[in-house]
Amino acid sequence: MEPALDHSLVEFRDVVFGYGARPILDGVSFRVPRGKVTALMGASGGGKTTVLRLIGGQVRAGSGEVRVEGQDIGKLAPDALYAARRRMGMLFQFGALFTDMNVFDNVAFPLREHTHLSESLIRDIVLMKLDAVGLRGARELMPSEVSGGMARRVALARAIALDPDLVMYDEPFAGLDPISLGTAARLIRQLNDTLGLTSVVVSHDLEETFRIADHVIILANGGIAAQGTPQEVRVSTDPLVHQFVNALPDGPVHFHYPAVGVEDDFGNAQGGRQ
Repeated sequence: MEPALDHSLVEFRDVVFGYGARPILDGVSFRVPRGKVTALMGASGGGKTTVLRLIGGQVRAGSGEVRVEGQDIGKLAPDALYAARRRMGMLFQFGALFTDMNVFDNVAFPLREHTHLSESLIRDIVLMKLDAVGLRGARELMPSEVSGGMARRVALARAIALDPDLVMYDEPFAGLDPISLGTAARLIRQLNDTLGLTSVVVSHDLEETFRIADHVIILANGGIAAQGTPQEVRVSTDPLVHQFVNALPDGPVHFHYPAVGVEDDFGNAQGGRQ
């Protein structure tokens, strides 16, 4: 096995991927720095969640390489892929908790599935993970009995239950109130630093994400429009990046969907309902 690069945990090398005839990534190359928080951003449909799926081996690149710890994920046999996944944690959008399990059992689930630890040791680990996200006292509650922000924190505790090297977050701030959003962002940063993780955060919340990220990658039009520190991305002269970071309604991403001219629509008595 090729040794992993010291300074990067994940590397994309000229990755091409699409769904059927619809291209998503076209020759994309980047590195995720080890031990850092990397934000993956861009307009909807730009391929951000697809990148997470490629890292986890849920889908495989049409060409190019997706390397995690030096291993080409797309070429791993099933047993090796499952072993690689056990070193990854995933926080799904809106948490994706098991609704018929209480908070404790949700966090214990990966430990029971992937280890042979005793129940007493699993109990200690689960309580430590819940304590890290401030929810040790909520262990007996059901998902229906906790708020959206609390559910996201339970999902985070589950994502770090196996002490992964890499944690991926798919829209961790979606639907949260300002207090819960700030709490979730602070936890991502604190856990990354305290546990020595590498984090990849897919988010549309620019201000909160820029506040916690070390490295930012902006995906657009099948490639990378900009990457660097949050400040470097903020001052990018790329028109699309400028529109994105300043939340402008018009620019390379148009406000108006392509249509015939206004005079053609409104000047044609028969065109009004077509």
